[in-house]
Amino acid sequence: MKKIEAIIRPHKLEEVRGVLQENGVHGMTISEVKGVGRQKGHTEVYRGSEYKIDFLPKIKLEVVVSDKMLDKIVSLIVKASKTGNVGDGKIFVFAVEEVVRVRTEEVGEDAL
Repeated sequence: MKKIEAIIRPHKLEEVRGVLQENGVHGMTISEVKGVGRQKGHTEVYRGSEYKIDFLPKIKLEVVVSDKMLDKIVSLIVKASKTGNVGDGKIFVFAVEEVVRVRTEEVGEDAL
């Protein structure tokens, strides 16, 4: 099993979520996060004062999938979240040793 952590633009969340649900991924965790990368923030003006926003709002989406679904799910996330501009995000993949569903005590892929 693999854990996928995708950092994406906030306005792309519903599109990514919809594509994942259509392809059998129903469990996911979403966090509102802030970060900086090559995009490097931007400057805004509020009530006549200019200020710099160093950390930009992003969404961190976390899903755990079977090894056989990994490439398909990563590809779906890329296609649904890509705008072609700097700041589209990153996807990280981690190995998952075990999963336990608390309610039923199922383990492994059955718990997904």
